[in-house]
Amino acid sequence: MATPIPPQQPTTPPPPITPEELAAIREAESKQKAITAAIIAGIVIFLALLGVAIYFLMQPATPTDKIRDVFIIVVALESLVIGVALIVLVMQLASLVNLLQNEVRPILHATSETVNTLRGTAEFLGENVVEPVIKLNGYLAGLTRMLELMGLKKK
Repeated sequence: MATPIPPQQPTTPPPPITPEELAAIREAESKQKAITAAIIAGIVIFLALLGVAIYFLMQPATPTDKIRDVFIIVVALESLVIGVALIVLVMQLASLVNLLQNEVRPILHATSETVNTLRGTAEFLGENVVEPVIKLNGYLAGLTRMLELMGLKKK
């Protein structure tokens, strides 16, 4: 039994990127680089100030309770940095989930449809092309054998 071939839907290529869109993408990338550079510069300045503070607190006239307080502050700031890193991690995870739901799932769906179309095409070709050729070869082999038995064709 032949299965009907599902109608092919024409695929339209994505529209080319216009110069305005390309400029907007480049501008967004440059803003992101500037923000990243500013964050890195801020961290470097903060570490330098922290180093200077620790140097002055390590002078011989400094009592140990101040050093203890400095280390408590450093640990608190470190936990703050870890909290920010965890927030960034959660945001990236949300972005990944969004990507999987909105990008990968449609691709998998389209791939599944393509496989089903190919399966239908293979069944159609098997029933309408291969089976008649096999039957024809069988009839020709029978005819050849009959001619050989009748002596009209030599082996």
